[in-house]
Formats: sequence, C-alpha cells, structure tokens
Amino acid sequence: MTHPTTTTPSQRQPSILFALGFRPFYLLAAGLAAAWIPLWVMAWHGHFTIPSGFSPVGWHTHEMLFGFTSAVLVGFLLTAIPNWTGRPTATGLPLAGLAALWLAGRAVMLSGAVLPWQVVAAVDVAFLPLAAASMLPPLVATRNRRNIAFPFVLIALALANLALHLDAAGIALLGAEATRTVLGAMMVLLVVMGGRVIPFFTKNRLPAAGVGGSKRLDTLATTTVVLAAVLSVASPLTPASGLAALAAAVLLVVRSIPWRPLAARSVPMLWVLHAGHAWIAAALFLHAALDFGLDLPASAPDHAFTIGGIGVLTLGMMARTARGHTGRPIEATRMMIAAFTIINLAAIVRVFGPIAVPEFQVPAIGLSGLLWASAFVLYLVEYVPILLGPRVDGRAG
Repeated sequence: MTHPTTTTPSQRQPSILFALGFRPFYLLAAGLAAAWIPLWVMAWHGHFTIPSGFSPVGWHTHEMLFGFTSAVLVGFLLTAIPNWTGRPTATGLPLAGLAALWLAGRAVMLSGAVLPWQVVAAVDVAFLPLAAASMLPPLVATRNRRNIAFPFVLIALALANLALHLDAAGIALLGAEATRTVLGAMMVLLVVMGGRVIPFFTKNRLPAAGVGGSKRLDTLATTTVVLAAVLSVASPLTPASGLAALAAAVLLVVRSIPWRPLAARSVPMLWVLHAGHAWIAAALFLHAALDFGLDLPASAPDHAFTIGGIGVLTLGMMARTARGHTGRPIEATRMMIAAFTIINLAAIVRVFGPIAVPEFQVPAIGLSGLLWASAFVLYLVEYVPILLGPRVDGRAG
C-alpha cells in the first residue's frame, strides 16, 4: 500500500515566500526602509557619495516612492485582488520574477553613475507595468469595475518614473512636476483605500462604537484631494492651491469623525491606521499654510505625507494584513506597538522639529531617520518568521 507523501512546513519553505504577493514585497519594502534611510542620512552628511545617476536628494526621493512605496502597493494589491475577484494573481515563479525585477531596479539605482541611463531607466521603470499586467486578468475576467483603476494607476506612476529618469539624464526637465504628480497620485490612492478599510476594520473590531460614514462625504473629500493634487502641480504656491489643500484637509478630518478614532485608541492595530489618515490631513494643512505664504520649511508638507501618511499607514497595513493572511490573530505585540509609536515620532521630529526650532533641522534629519529605520527593524524582527513561514491554519497562501 502506498502512503501519501507528507510535506512538512520546512520542506515547503522555499515556495512559501512566493505563495502570495504580500510575502516577498512586504519583506523587501521593510528591508529597504530599514537600510536606505540610514544610507541616505550618511550620504546627506557627506560621509560618502551614492554612485547614482540622480542627485542625492533625487535618489532619496525616487527610492522612497518607487522603491519602498511601490513595493508595498504591489504587495498589497497582489494580495487583495484575489479576495476581490476570487481569482489568483501572480504566485510562484512569476511572483519571484517580479521581486527579482524590483531588486534589479534597486541595484541599478545604486550604480547608475557607471551605467547607461537607458539601462537604468529600462530596468527600473519596467517593474510597475509588469506588476499591473499581472493584476489585470482577474479584474477584467470578473468585470471588477470598482478596482479596475488600480493597475492603470501603477502604469501612470511608471510614466512619472520615466519622467524622473529623463530629467536625471538632462533630456526633459520634468523632475519637480513628476515628483509632485507621484506624491499627489499616492495621496489619492491612500485616501481612497483608507476610506474603505479604516472604518471597515474599526466597525468590525469595535461594533459598539457606532462607526459610521457617508459615501457622499467620501466622494467629496476624495474629489477635493484630487483637485489639491492637480493644483499642486499646475499652480503651486498660489492661493488657489492653498484653498484646495485647506478644503481637502478639513474634509478629511470631517469624514474621519464618524469612524470613531478616539474609540480606536486602545487598539493599536486600529489607532495606527487612524493616525496615518490624520497625517495626510496634517500634510494638506501644512501645504495650505505654505501656499498662503507662512514661513515654514518647504519640505514640511511632503515629509508629513511621506513619513506620516505613507510610513504610518503602510506599516500598520503591513502588520495587519501579514497576520491576517497567515491565519494569525490580528493583534499588535509590544514590539509592534513600539514600532507604531516610533514611526509616528519619526514624523513628528522631522516635520515639527524644524518648525519649532529652525536650527534643529540638521539633527532632526538624523534623529528622524534613526527612528524610521528602527521602526522597520522591529517589523523585520517580528515578521520575517511570519513572512517566511506557512499559515498557522494550514491553508494555502
């Protein structure tokens, strides 16, 4: 009699990493966040030169947007789309290929000064369109109109990435406009996704809190954020841009009130998401203040959004979805509570430190970078075994 072969978790380990999109891309994003910011801080202080074809600030901006944030977005979408459609996205070898292409992009961005810019651009820009192509079939097959826009947003981001490469090569001077376009597009993405998941998660966890919401208010807030994003590119530092940013900030605050953020303060897996949403509103308030002529550091709104909005929200979602998709209770350990606290401190130091004490800008960069990296190191310590290990309930994924 032939007995069925039993596969142990350790034997399955090599393929587990590529069982679902969140596994490799959350791991890669967290690793980049922990390593690249200290690297940037040391380069900014002049300890060494990053051999990139971009300026130092350009490299830093590019890698945070098209290295870190793009990895989180792709990992999240490759994981969410099967839930939305009931059909799989890239797994196994195709997923490994996407991860390898992302790594190749990071490598050429580090060594761009010794490579033809066309090679650097081709390798780096290819990631998002190929990731989008892997997402489209299940969305198209199931006529999922609600989410069909996401792959096309990734393609639009890839075009903006190409504009940054052309700018670095001195061919088309579109770097500032392309960067503002990417920041605006990512803000809109997070506002849309936050409006879906934050009240949903809060209502499920705290049914007695009376979590509510308004689709009309959501639509108005999102539309105003889109307008603010467009005007930040088309008419920056003008009263029109400032008014749009101020209106968007107020609407984000108003729409979040029925989500009961104060009721979520005792649940770390929830308050981190509410905090990330609040940072987006703070970024828009700062943007409006700058447009109206207040004497603020020019980078304050962008760091409120990138460190606070993107950083806090993505760390919270990476922690939550990795536990949920591996069959674990969606609870924050003490280590992750520390990580959530530290990344918010990183944003506070970087944004408000130089506002309160202008002479504090140089040490604020170093301290904020250390805090940011520490938060993602804590994530890696806790989540590497989770991301590399099988689901605890024995299911696939």
